[in-house]
Amino acid sequence: MKINDIKELSIQINLNGLSFCILNRTTNTVEYLKIIDFEQKLTPDAVLNQLKTELGSNAVFSEDFNDVLVIHQNELATLVPEEFYNSANKTDYLKFNSKILKNDFITEDNIAINKSVNVYVPYVNINNYIFETFGEFVYKHSSSILIDAFLQNSETAEGSNVYINVNKTTIEILVVENSTLQLFNVFEYHSKEDFLYYILFVFEQLKLDVETTAVQLCGNIVIGDELFVMLYIYIRHVSFIEEAYDFKIAAETDRRYLHQHFLILNSF
Repeated sequence: MKINDIKELSIQINLNGLSFCILNRTTNTVEYLKIIDFEQKLTPDAVLNQLKTELGSNAVFSEDFNDVLVIHQNELATLVPEEFYNSANKTDYLKFNSKILKNDFITEDNIAINKSVNVYVPYVNINNYIFETFGEFVYKHSSSILIDAFLQNSETAEGSNVYINVNKTTIEILVVENSTLQLFNVFEYHSKEDFLYYILFVFEQLKLDVETTAVQLCGNIVIGDELFVMLYIYIRHVSFIEEAYDFKIAAETDRRYLHQHFLILNSF
């Protein structure tokens, strides 16, 4: 490995865990991929402590990175069509869908693929630490990356398709019909029954057919676990999203579970 290789680091921040990915642009290879799950949901300050521990104790993060991206994954986000967006109204857009505090910092991502603006609250303490550690960096909301990736994935698909990114206590559901976004929402679940309820609720609200509508999964779910089994009982066409990445994945990565890294791998 050459010292002057061009490398990019992505860090995914969730109150339930962290993910890390290092892409070597020179060799076009993902050299490092890791998920850390917390036993329970933490506060942003406690997550920062976990992040400091990991970055400080793992030698792979002591290298120089040409680009650093932080992905903020929380439910504090809402989509606004570009044509109706006014940056002066950021708080108003968000407060109808999320519980926000008076002193919360609110920002936005532009999602070019469907001409929308994603308004959200990032973890400011994380951003401050990343800047102190790595210098200039970019940050985005997880849903901005998911929406862009899912819409690109659906460009050749016909009819309605449901995409679900599964996290430890939340699911992000996106519905696309003929390459047009119909719905994006985040639901918090505490049991497999909750998990199924919210998915079937979306099917019911959008009048989707459980016999014909395809569901593609990514994230924290595998064949045979209770969430997958419950879903497969009620919906006929369930599969894991397959992605043909432009870069190579390090040989030690188990490709059967590559869907678990879908979000962070699509951040580059």
